[in-house]
Amino acid sequence: MPSRAAAAGPGGFSFYDHVCLSESLKDLTWAHEGRSYRSQIVIRNAGKRRTEAYLHVVGDDGGWRPVTLEDGTVSDGKVATYERCVEAICGSADTFFTSVFAAQGKRALSAYKNAEIKSLLADLLGQAQIQTLGQKASETARLLRAGLAVVRQDAAGIAAEAQRLDAERLRLEGAPQGLQEATASRAVAQHALDEAQALHARLAALKEQSAGVESRRQQLRSERQAVADSDEQAKARLQKQDRDERERLQQLECRIAGRLDAARKKRLTLERARQRCRSTLEPVSAVQHASNRLPLAERVLAQRTEHTRLGRERAQLLARCEADIRLGEQRLAALEQEAGRAALDARDLAARFGLTGEVPCSGTDLQGRCKLLGDARAAQVLIPSAQAQIERVAGDITSAKACLAVLRIEREALADALRGLSSAERREDTARTRLLSIQALAARLPACDQARAELEIIDEELRALGPVEGSGAAAETDEEKQERSRIYASRQAMLAQTASHAEQVRAALERIDGLLASLPARFDDATLTAAGESVAQSRAAVLTAEQAQVAALRDVLLLKANREQQSALAERRSRCDDRRAHIEDQLGNWALFARCMSNDGLIALAIDDAGPELSGLANDLLLASYGARFTVSIQTLLQTATGDQREGFDILVHDAESAESKSLVWMSGGERTIIEACLTRAIALYLAQSTGRRYSTLFSDEADGALDPDRKRRFMAMKREVLRLGGYEREYFISQTPELTAMADAVIDLDRYVLGQQGTRAIQAAAVPDAVPS
Repeated sequence: MPSRAAAAGPGGFSFYDHVCLSESLKDLTWAHEGRSYRSQIVIRNAGKRRTEAYLHVVGDDGGWRPVTLEDGTVSDGKVATYERCVEAICGSADTFFTSVFAAQGKRALSAYKNAEIKSLLADLLGQAQIQTLGQKASETARLLRAGLAVVRQDAAGIAAEAQRLDAERLRLEGAPQGLQEATASRAVAQHALDEAQALHARLAALKEQSAGVESRRQQLRSERQAVADSDEQAKARLQKQDRDERERLQQLECRIAGRLDAARKKRLTLERARQRCRSTLEPVSAVQHASNRLPLAERVLAQRTEHTRLGRERAQLLARCEADIRLGEQRLAALEQEAGRAALDARDLAARFGLTGEVPCSGTDLQGRCKLLGDARAAQVLIPSAQAQIERVAGDITSAKACLAVLRIEREALADALRGLSSAERREDTARTRLLSIQALAARLPACDQARAELEIIDEELRALGPVEGSGAAAETDEEKQERSRIYASRQAMLAQTASHAEQVRAALERIDGLLASLPARFDDATLTAAGESVAQSRAAVLTAEQAQVAALRDVLLLKANREQQSALAERRSRCDDRRAHIEDQLGNWALFARCMSNDGLIALAIDDAGPELSGLANDLLLASYGARFTVSIQTLLQTATGDQREGFDILVHDAESAESKSLVWMSGGERTIIEACLTRAIALYLAQSTGRRYSTLFSDEADGALDPDRKRRFMAMKREVLRLGGYEREYFISQTPELTAMADAVIDLDRYVLGQQGTRAIQAAAVPDAVPS
């Protein structure tokens, strides 16, 4: 769909949003330069989206086979190989959709940037080889820049290495003198080590001689330690026995205290129980009196309850009597209202009947048809029933009044019923309260009897318990006294044993201490230790001196290696500088060559050479469609604001009517459409004349949409002039204008194939009738 493509070629438009099946197929059979081709585009929209493109050509055997190019490229279903095959047959897509296929909404030439229009014109002018050379030169320059960066990086590394070597050489300048000093220091340290080792050997011999005395001293110390350990064990054993006896004495005291405490607690419990029983027995006389009066109180409550029941019945009779009186009064009022209505009805009937003698038509021929007279006579018939109604209501009123009088007499007789009921209920409540109090007291009679019995038992237990016992020896039993005596005797025996053992231990320790004091003084290990430390320090000094000597020797060797490295690094720097200069020289040459082979070099000169011919072809087409009003020229050098010239591209249009020239960008929409069409068709004509690449058919898709009817007719004249100048066989164009449909040589009407389509969208073929394919 070229009218909606973002770029020319198969990758410029996506069909995924325009298909609904999981796999869709676009199949097109077309011919070019006498050979038939078949394009198949497979759009897979299920799961992972994928597009496959195949291009086949008719072989010698008449069957379809994949297209194979001279470089070995085969149309294998990939979009990239399909695009290369089509471009090899029909040319580049940009050239085709700029010059041969004019689609609505396509990008205008005036909107192209300098590099884009020059790339397009370079392809039109057959400058592909120059472009290829320019691209290769640019790639070579890019590689040289990358290599130069590496060489410069090497040079920077060499400079850093040189700085490092210089710093190291400055550090190692005094290495020979340092080696001499280190050798002298090692000799001094070795002499000190020999003297320290001799002193240590003499002290070690003295220590071996004193080994026998130290053995005897150690033996006596062991014996003294054994005596001290035995003393400690004996003391621990005696202390344990003393603790055991104290625990026995404490347990005895606890048992005595527990026994006395239990006796006190039991006496206290009995005293409290006796006090509780006495408290229960205090109101015993009142309880006994209440028990005797309980039957009388129950009889009084029953009588007063009966009086209350009778008073409640009289109160209910009073309430019913008052309710009957209210109903009778309501019935009497309703009867009186009914009597009033009956009297009014009787008076109305009498008045209506009185009109009989006053009606003018009475006794005339009209009396049979007089409604007033008929109504009066009807009232005469109703008068007896109205009188009977009045009499009946009067009798009912008399009867209701008699009933009310009887009910009022009964109410007067029951007037004191509510006061009697209140008095009876009050006396009943008093009797019930008194009965409840008597019942409460009488209910405590069994508790009093039980308390009396418990009190006798408690008194017996207190007498059996005896008086409260004191503390100390008087409170102990004979067994407890004997156990206390045994404990005291055992503790006295342990004290005597402890004193005897202590005397024995003291004598043994004095004997051993005397023997230790008679031994000679022990050898001082500190002197031997100090001698050993002096030997270790001397050895460390020798080791340090040896390490310093090795380090000085290493610095001498490093100084020699540093001088050799500096000599080699100088040669390497010289070679690197020569190589960098050579690459910089070649980079300048290749950069200049790439610019010469670019769009702003030879291609720009070729465009300048082709500019007049392209302008001439475009002006011929404008002459055929617009007359001599518009002429165009192609500008590749543009003037800047400072007056300088720069590479660029612009289409300058000269208007003969206004005698002014301006850029195509500033033309009106219809004028720009005509001029753009003439330029694109001029490019197609130039392509056919200069490169030999010819297309027998041109295409236009609603390219006349922005034109008014007059310009559309001129647009049609331009199309015929293009066919004549370029020798084209036909042009397929799509238009929504009926006037242009009539100017076409043949019409393909799609309404015959698509039912229900609204409107008419026709494809016209501006060519000879027999050249239109069926």
